[in-house]
Amino acid sequence: MVNLPDSKAFPSSHWDTLVIGAGLSGLSCAVRLHEAGQRVIVLEASDEIGGRVRTDHIDSFRLDRGFQVFLDAYPEASNFLDLDALDLRPFEPGALVWKNGTLHSVMDVFRRPMTLLNSAFAPIGTIKDKLLVAKLRFTLINKPLHAIWSSPDLTTRAYLKHFGFSDQMIQDFFRSFYGGIFLEDELTTSSRIFEFTFKMFAQGSATLPSRGMQAIPEQLAARLPEGAIHCRQPVDSIEGTTAHSLGEQYTAKQLVLAADGESSGQLMQGMPSPKWNSTVCFHFAAPSPPFDRPIIALKGDREGLINNVCIPSEVSPSYAPNGRSLVCLSVLGEHVIDEPFTEKIRHELADWFGESTHEWQLLRSEVIRKALPVAPHGHLPSEGSMGPVYRVGDFTTSGSIEGAILSGLRAANQILEAN
Repeated sequence: MVNLPDSKAFPSSHWDTLVIGAGLSGLSCAVRLHEAGQRVIVLEASDEIGGRVRTDHIDSFRLDRGFQVFLDAYPEASNFLDLDALDLRPFEPGALVWKNGTLHSVMDVFRRPMTLLNSAFAPIGTIKDKLLVAKLRFTLINKPLHAIWSSPDLTTRAYLKHFGFSDQMIQDFFRSFYGGIFLEDELTTSSRIFEFTFKMFAQGSATLPSRGMQAIPEQLAARLPEGAIHCRQPVDSIEGTTAHSLGEQYTAKQLVLAADGESSGQLMQGMPSPKWNSTVCFHFAAPSPPFDRPIIALKGDREGLINNVCIPSEVSPSYAPNGRSLVCLSVLGEHVIDEPFTEKIRHELADWFGESTHEWQLLRSEVIRKALPVAPHGHLPSEGSMGPVYRVGDFTTSGSIEGAILSGLRAANQILEAN
């Protein structure tokens, strides 16, 4: 963990840039500015850095806040972060999909050619659908990012239908796989976001840092000088480029609002707040994994609450103590976690993996209301703010680690150009 100083030890002063929020956008902006020679201070309301990218330690397990992955093909994030130091552990390129009461393996046969026959004859979509996946892969690998972001925009569902995919393929695969990514299974998310995400999966791997997702913000924080980040320092109000927090005043030449969109909107009247997709995440400790592969399992044609299941400890063993496994499952939308809801989840787990799941220990269940900003078709990434106050966050770009880091770096570059 990064050793962050107590904010009380550092009196208010004049800074080049004041950043409000120590999520990925705020930290990326602060690091870029610091490494360019600016004096930067970061105020964070909570007790820890990372924003939505956090990892908690419970009974020697590492529990990320919701199911998250890092795509190692992200261009900005991969250039800005030290990926070797993160010790990224990859998922297998594909998924296990429920169909007709059985989990079927559907793999990226370009990277797992030995799985060609099994994937071709898996009852997920038609042969035409599988050829269309290959065509889509070739198309998007060769499509530049600027062309993706300027493409005609549809809903993801309309895009897939227009490309020629069958309703069966959309229902059994795309709805649960990309529904788990977008946190909405109607596939109303912008087709530009879909194209970008598909391209990233095709060009690289979904991964987990070996020490949990919070290793990403911790790496960024370690690039800032001691005393730059003040946790437990909520901002009550701002006036121009001055922030008021717990009776103290912080003034800078520029101010970067890197709090979540709702908080930023409250601090600056007139700024629209983004809408959010929600999810519910359950973590269980199991004596052995229900499947011993670093891969995600999807609901496919199954009815029920559970959308996807993975075993983080199969991806990186450090997620669980020796001799035990960590099981993570996701439910789309916002729900009340009460005893009947939890019993439904346990009943579905038994349907998925057998009665032995009743012996699994529930480590944590949580509703993540603001899990991912909504990005419907027609959503256009923001071109950024005009100084001296800048607003950053993945809701201004794309709801992803790449979008968060890109937003922070873009604001930093605008500040440096203005100075």
